[in-house]
Formats: sequence, structure tokens, C-alpha cells
Amino acid sequence: MTARVAAAPISWGVSEVPGWGHQLGRDRVLAEMRSLGLSATELGPDGFLPADPGERGKLLQTYGLRGVGGFVPLVLHDPARDPVPRFEAVLRSFTEGGVGMVVLAAATGTDGYDERPVLSASGWATLLGNLGKVREAAARAGCAVTLHPHVGTMVETHDEVDRVLDGSDMPLCLDTGHLLIGGTDPLDLVSRAAARVAHVHLKDVDATLAERVRAGKLTYTEAVRAGIYRPLGRGDVDVPGIVSGLGAAGYDGWYVMEQDVVLDAEPPGGSGPVTSVRQSLAYLAGVA
Repeated sequence: MTARVAAAPISWGVSEVPGWGHQLGRDRVLAEMRSLGLSATELGPDGFLPADPGERGKLLQTYGLRGVGGFVPLVLHDPARDPVPRFEAVLRSFTEGGVGMVVLAAATGTDGYDERPVLSASGWATLLGNLGKVREAAARAGCAVTLHPHVGTMVETHDEVDRVLDGSDMPLCLDTGHLLIGGTDPLDLVSRAAARVAHVHLKDVDATLAERVRAGKLTYTEAVRAGIYRPLGRGDVDVPGIVSGLGAAGYDGWYVMEQDVVLDAEPPGGSGPVTSVRQSLAYLAGVA
């Protein structure tokens, strides 16, 4: 299992959200990934790595890394917006660069994850229909795609996750943190739908802060700043149970280490986010 553990730039505070926080340079982020012994990473937001697939691959290779997936927010619920052309452009970039997994999010169409609209029945019909279209496009391109239930997107809550499970055949990205914050027990989801899991983001979460987000007492961004994400083993997610359940179900995909963080300034070398990721990797090695 430990050979299938990958990094993610968001664990170093690198985010697509405008004004998210101080953005570390890619050379430092990639060098710290390498220093932890990691051999794979997700790509991060547009602009973090070179857009050209060949150039991107060469850069990652210099750090002993390869790209295994990438987070792609896409509006899926608006009948006036066809997501397929944009998605096909992403597929070309991924397949040309040897990146095998598109991690799709049902974006609201606005920046950030602190507010979202209520989706009508017709909006749901459009979203579910577009999930089928993008999955067909991915199959034609020979690339895998998963839907990432994510706070502040159109698929966040327990009922919304079940609506996708019941209304489509789209595989899921099991993000243990976003699911818990949105009201889905990730271990329960593994127990009843492990066959639908095609990609995993491992997070640990402070359940008290998660409840405050669900209650509207904290925005998602405020909760991240307050430390809602914890090193693995230091929060309220049953990481051993989830890993065990996925293993028993035959899951053989990637486990992406993710602890979203907001940075206010450049931390001194050898400190900052790399410390939390190192702690999580040590914990995960014990679990494995």
C-alpha cells in the first residue's frame, strides 16, 4: 500500500482559490515531497506546474515524481454550459502527460468554497446527465475520472452523495475530510459502496470544527485556517478502518495525502506543512 501513496500541493497551501493564502513556490514544494520519499503527486491548480504535458513531466521527473491525478472543478449543473469541450481539453493534457485520473468536482461557477446555491430538480437532471457525458469522454480518451464530493460544490452533503450514487455510475473520489464535513461518514460509505471508490484523498478532521461548518457558524475557509485538518491519527476520521475496508474490497488505487492548509507567510526551511505530511506518512506506514 505504501507504494501507492501520493502527495498533493494543497497540503503545502497551494490552492486554486483566489486569496487563499501565501503560495509556496513549486520548487520548494516538489523538493519537500521528494525529501519525504514520495514518488507521485497530484498536479495542483492551473499554473502551479507547466501547462505543456511534456515540460510538466520533465519537471516532475527531476524531483523523482510523476503525476497521477489532478483536481478539476467543472460546472455540471447549468444547461447553458456544455462541460464536455473543456473536459476534453483536460483529458488531452492528462493523457499526453501520462496522468491517469481526473478528479472532478461539481463546481458552483463562483470562486471559493464558502457559499453555494441550492440545486433545483432540473439542475440535478443536468448534473447527472453531464456526469454520464464526461465519463463517456474519459472512456474514449483512455483516462479515468472520479467525482469528488467537496464542501462548497454542488455535491457536498450525505443526501447529495447518495443522489450521485443512485442516479449515475460515476466512480467517486473518497475524500475522507470533505465527506465528514459534509455529513457523510466515510467509513460507512466504504462499507456500502467500496466498489464505487476509484481514488482516495486521505485527511483527518476535527469533528467539532466540522460540525460548526455544517451549522453555518464557520465558513470552510475559516475552518481550514482554524486547523480543521489534522495530521493522520490526530483527528476523528477512522483512517485504519477505512484503509482496511478498502483493502478488503480490493481497492488498488492511490492514497493521496491531503491536509488542506492556509499559510500566512513563508515558513523557514524544514518547517511548515512538510512537518504535518511527515507525521501523516509515519502514521499511515503504521496502519499499513
